[in-house]
Amino acid sequence: MTVRDIIERHPRPVSLDRDRLLRCIDDCYDCSATCTACADACLGEPDALDLTRCIRLNLDCADICDGVGRVLTRQTEMDLSVVRAALEACIVVCRACAEECERHAAHHDHCRVCAEVCRRCEQACGDLLASIG
Repeated sequence: MTVRDIIERHPRPVSLDRDRLLRCIDDCYDCSATCTACADACLGEPDALDLTRCIRLNLDCADICDGVGRVLTRQTEMDLSVVRAALEACIVVCRACAEECERHAAHHDHCRVCAEVCRRCEQACGDLLASIG
């Protein structure tokens, strides 16, 4: 079973665009794992001290994306004002993390990959937020 399977079978589904919702959940969890891995890779670099801001943003992004993924996965009695705020926070942190990783992408390929994943998550959150209104 996957999250998609459970949400499709949920007895009380929310009235959100299901495809956007599921894409956002998937992208949030992917971004969380990718940012965690990027932070770890940064710690392994010889210039790790120069990557302190990147590591911090990676970990902040990972935590927020993981939390937003969990909030979106819960379907019963969803409070759209909470969802909006969570998505807005996710957009902000994904954008900040992507921008920081892009600064290091030329020297650290893991940062390039992380920036791409953060941008994808930022877009998915923005798309879902726009569909909520």
